[in-house]
Amino acid sequence: MAAKRDYYEVLEVTKTASNEEIKKAYRKKAIQFHPDKNPGNKAAEEKFKEAAEAYEILSNEDKRRRYDQFGHAGVSGSAGGYGDGMTMDDIFSHFGDIFGGHFDFGGFSSGRGSQQRVNRGADLRVKVKLTLKEIATGVEKKIKVKKYVTCTHCHGTGAEDSKAYSTCSSCRGAGYVTRTMSTILGQMQTTVVCNACGGEGKIITKKCPHCNGEGIVRDDDVITLNIPAGVAEGMQLAMGGKGNAARRGGVNGDLLVVVEEEPHPELIRDQNDIIYNLLLSFPIAALGGTIEIPTLEGKAKIKIEPGTQPGKVLRLRNKGLPSLSSYGTGDLLINIAIYVPESLTKEQKEALENMENSTNFHPTQSVKEKIFSRFRNVFE
Repeated sequence: MAAKRDYYEVLEVTKTASNEEIKKAYRKKAIQFHPDKNPGNKAAEEKFKEAAEAYEILSNEDKRRRYDQFGHAGVSGSAGGYGDGMTMDDIFSHFGDIFGGHFDFGGFSSGRGSQQRVNRGADLRVKVKLTLKEIATGVEKKIKVKKYVTCTHCHGTGAEDSKAYSTCSSCRGAGYVTRTMSTILGQMQTTVVCNACGGEGKIITKKCPHCNGEGIVRDDDVITLNIPAGVAEGMQLAMGGKGNAARRGGVNGDLLVVVEEEPHPELIRDQNDIIYNLLLSFPIAALGGTIEIPTLEGKAKIKIEPGTQPGKVLRLRNKGLPSLSSYGTGDLLINIAIYVPESLTKEQKEALENMENSTNFHPTQSVKEKIFSRFRNVFE
């Protein structure tokens, strides 16, 4: 499967483009690759879908922010899948309003303005708590949410049965009406949504008693979330079509998943790196030894070299978190500190006093500068 192109590149706009510039760019692309102007041209059809997907993301402030921050991973599934099975009619229903109700290319009309308007369900936002281990590997979670779902009695039509509605007399089933207005430039026609039926082209004569004619009811739904590895606190993932159901058989909204990162009792996250503050006893730092430390995969043993100084940082390669939008994995950084006991026995004091009198336990100027430089690097 070919990688998706950058949405800004698809519409040929800059990342600072305004909403109006994005809308104009999409209209230009839609006209250029419209299937009625390119009959039988599969390449043009794919570009038409690609432009619709780009416009869906960049015209939405929230989705655009997620895309700018995390790339395609941040909006995975939220573009409605225009390149993966959504029909042309779905796109026309969803975005036809930016063309004033119908497409008119200098006298060449596509005839799609007569299509009925499609309702869209509201987006649903949930929060999901993840541990650092789950973030490192990715995880599948099942959650139960209260949302609007399609009424099973009427199958989302809102009518009690197939004979419980009639064609709208105002628009004759088209969902749109054409109005003629007199202006200083002469007679002008506009196509607008029919007020009588709300763009649906039909009027319900006998409402479904279970949903009161809405086609949706409030209920619990169990949703499976596939969280990719490398997500971060506050990141918002999108699952297309998993939000609230739409009134009377429309397009479902999206499910927006907000990531909450649970703090680890010992490890600290720094982007893709993991930090562990290791407190050594003076004898271990001086003599060396083997110490057990926590990692995202469990406990691990590391070797402490004799004469290890406070402020030294040990690095375990590729023991951090994977990058979400690029290749590579962070490291586990181990910051060394030396524990100084607050109270000593008489024997311990005598032993330390004997060491104090030895020249080996007094740092030279070069050693002082080396240690101080390590601490300076921590704050730079």
